[in-house]
Amino acid sequence: MSEKELPDHLREDYLSEETKTLFFALPSTKDFLGKLYNYQGCWYYPNTLLGVLNFQKGFKPQETDIVIASFPKSGTTWLKALTVALLERSKNSSSDVPHPLQSDNPHGLVPFLETNVYLNSSTPDLTKFSSPRLFSTHMPLHTLKVPFKDSPFKIVYVCRNVKDVLVSQWYFRCAYLQKEADKSLLESSLDSLCSGVGYFGPLWENVLSYWRGSLEDPEHVLFMRYEEMKSEPAAQVKRLAEFLGCPFTEEEEEGGSVDKILELCSLRSLSSMEINKTGKTSNNVHHSNFFRKGEVGDSKNHLTPEMENKIDTIIEEKYKGSGFKY
Repeated sequence: MSEKELPDHLREDYLSEETKTLFFALPSTKDFLGKLYNYQGCWYYPNTLLGVLNFQKGFKPQETDIVIASFPKSGTTWLKALTVALLERSKNSSSDVPHPLQSDNPHGLVPFLETNVYLNSSTPDLTKFSSPRLFSTHMPLHTLKVPFKDSPFKIVYVCRNVKDVLVSQWYFRCAYLQKEADKSLLESSLDSLCSGVGYFGPLWENVLSYWRGSLEDPEHVLFMRYEEMKSEPAAQVKRLAEFLGCPFTEEEEEGGSVDKILELCSLRSLSSMEINKTGKTSNNVHHSNFFRKGEVGDSKNHLTPEMENKIDTIIEEKYKGSGFKY
């Protein structure tokens, strides 16, 4: 696949000569898609790093901002949909106006700061975002916090079992590279994950930055686990609503509001919506690529015992002493 066919954020065609000079001083490496640069302890493709720098330079926070954060393929699409649905229910819109989730993909409604909003400019037009503004990121917490400084914004982080993340990432990559499920790509994705040298890696640094943030400041950082969202969805959605400042009333609970939101945001419901069957993101990724199985433990069907052991050894070593466990 040529660079021009890759999604915008994975390329390097937005870089000025000045930016290239700046990048030249950073640690760099190459993977199967292209060049990666390390900035503030995290690896990025060139255009994405440009988006990170644009964001840090130009973002002006508002106190009511909400940021959905995650390592890629950790349940981000689902969490975005739930957040949109929870906040939307407080608006008394008439029933003949389609729900936002029926008009746009969750990634269009809650765009990524570094790969969408700030990809082309450090001064994008943010007037279309009404308060509370909803954004998302895969950046680690310390990089995200730079322009927010002491603003009391809220962050919701979703974490998922690393083996399921790997398999989900593999399928997603195969989809946008228009390949069949390619085992050699799974092996290179595994090597990248275990070395920590890969897009938005190291995974454990990403997870731990938000894990520690949630322990230090639970009022502003909510740490959610994909597996708990699957096993106890109602309890986790109520926890999310509480954190966002829009808890369910007794009346809503009795009227089945929680179940209605869970049904609207279910994989079955979202993947069957026309917008998600046909549309593309602003980065030219098919909406349908974001909806596969959403199962817990599906990695067992794809990883060999050797692959699982390799991951277990690395993860045990990296999380040692942090208090964090999957």
